Amino acid sequence: MIQKSYIVEENIKTLKNKIVLIYGENIGLINDLKEKLKIEIAQNKIIKLLQDDIIKNPNLLINEIKNRSLFEEDKYIFIDNVSDKILKILEQVEQDLENNKIFLFAGILEKKSKLRTHYEGSDKCDVVPCYDDNEMSIKKLILRNLKNFAGVNTKIINSLIENVGLDRLKLQNELNKLKVYFQGKNIKIDELEKLLNNEEENDFNHIKDNALKGNNIQTNKLLSSTIFEVEKIPLYLSIINQRLNKLKDLAILSKKSSENVAINNIKPPIFWKDKPNFLLQAKMWNLEKLNNALNKTYNFEITLKSKSYLNKETLIKKLLIDICLLANA
Repeated sequence: MIQKSYIVEENIKTLKNKIVLIYGENIGLINDLKEKLKIEIAQNKIIKLLQDDIIKNPNLLINEIKNRSLFEEDKYIFIDNVSDKILKILEQVEQDLENNKIFLFAGILEKKSKLRTHYEGSDKCDVVPCYDDNEMSIKKLILRNLKNFAGVNTKIINSLIENVGLDRLKLQNELNKLKVYFQGKNIKIDELEKLLNNEEENDFNHIKDNALKGNNIQTNKLLSSTIFEVEKIPLYLSIINQRLNKLKDLAILSKKSSENVAINNIKPPIFWKDKPNFLLQAKMWNLEKLNNALNKTYNFEITLKSKSYLNKETLIKKLLIDICLLANA
């Protein structure tokens, strides 16, 4: 049974089946739903497993399901990074769950995915696709998180959106900082902008901007002197995708109007300080190259999730070099 993510987000109790598959490109939303589940079932036993471990030892999951004592509480099993590889093992335990529940978390699953097809066609499983947020859902998330804070206005909301785009994962990081800093105080725009000015992230944006402008020398220089935090690589990828999609929006809008008019119609708007940089990048890209670059970032994400043994820092550096080369193609 396919469930709407916004309905599940408002009421996690709508997930009533014994197997739940939560998947999609919106990592931030998946993390939010996972946290809501943990709160909802906090009094029960939660077992966290990885697909790779189950594939190596199928009995790991089978034994967790089948081995129960009279006094043991119900089990809630979380399995991360799932794919089609685990389906046959899951089919072996589907009929033996009793009061236990399995929650499956995955990245992007293609329509032809056997795992996705199997559970979307079952009335004994809840499936929650997590698509990218839009401007309205991001605004609702900001208002929900800041409802108890004084000083929240349109300027504050727009400043947050300018900083994070439509990236829920990045937004949650910023909201966590904001909640700590402004606890018991009014939120003021000048203090907020200083708080959002993250030096490390600005360093990455500097590399990203040079790569998108096709500046080979500066990009290579910055890459050789920068150490990337592995746990933040999904965030770095999101930053690259945000800019590529903005450039694509401009390329499409520019077909119907002048570039200056088109850039003012992009939603959410380009921050005024970033417009000169954005226009320089736009001169290097057309729709064909942008689609090519977005295909590279998509393949990068698949590789990141499916081949955990690869060096992630090397992968993100190669992606930036490929983008820089493509800008000059």
